[in-house]
Amino acid sequence: MYRVEATLNRCVESVTNQSFDDFEVILVDDGSPDRSPQMCDEWAHKDPRITVIHQTNAGLSAARNAGIDRAQGDYLTFVDSDDFIGTETLCEVVEQLGDNDILEYPVCRFFGKNRQEWLRLEDKTYTNMDDYWLNAKVYLHTYACNKIYRRQMFEEVRFPVGRVFEDAYTLPQLLKWAQKVATTSQGTYYYCDNSQGITATANGQQLRQLLDAHLSSGMPVDDLYYLHLLNIQIDVCELTGDEPRLPKRHVAMVGNKKQKLKAKIVNILGIKGICRISKILHRFKTPSR
Repeated sequence: MYRVEATLNRCVESVTNQSFDDFEVILVDDGSPDRSPQMCDEWAHKDPRITVIHQTNAGLSAARNAGIDRAQGDYLTFVDSDDFIGTETLCEVVEQLGDNDILEYPVCRFFGKNRQEWLRLEDKTYTNMDDYWLNAKVYLHTYACNKIYRRQMFEEVRFPVGRVFEDAYTLPQLLKWAQKVATTSQGTYYYCDNSQGITATANGQQLRQLLDAHLSSGMPVDDLYYLHLLNIQIDVCELTGDEPRLPKRHVAMVGNKKQKLKAKIVNILGIKGICRISKILHRFKTPSR
């Protein structure tokens, strides 16, 4: 947690008030300069299930890694301190956990905002990680926070310190260790929009890291996933002036109308061409000052 005194209590209460209570809570204070550290200590004083780690500010990955190193349970899950989980979520997801290495559950995205939307998931089990990645379109929601993980998988995996979009790096590594994963329609993770968060404020260099995470993941790429990567590549080219790094590919006419149009354009003009067109269009859309 870092500068979250306004949302910390809501987050912790959403966990400690669950009817399922066979867990430990590890609060990682990442050198927060507000009252968050004191609030953490107050929580630990009144709830013996809570442990607090105070550390010098080192970023989200370092905070998660510190929690992983301290954890004693058989399974791990993460809750960002400006988010919260739904009532009975832990009970619901534990009932669905079975012998899965990873269980992913639904997300209410941008909770309370006009653009609030749901990531709804089917009750489905995968033993082929490529199928999970592509058929469940996990590349669109590599979030660390709406998943339960077998802790043993983290013996060789950690979140990359100093990088943003760290979950896009980490999930493919975990899938290399996983034998069985599942999605469930039960439970809810409430993602609360943060106007200062990396998703909302990412610059060209940070989006370059996101593209790097996907290109180095070793996961398979179908046409829909390729079009998603193309969107990231277009933004990186526009914001940094980089040459495209996404490999050339003939893309089938898949997806919705917008995706089919993008596939047609990139097949005709190539990646450089579609990047130039996007940059020109954005210039016309940007009002003069």
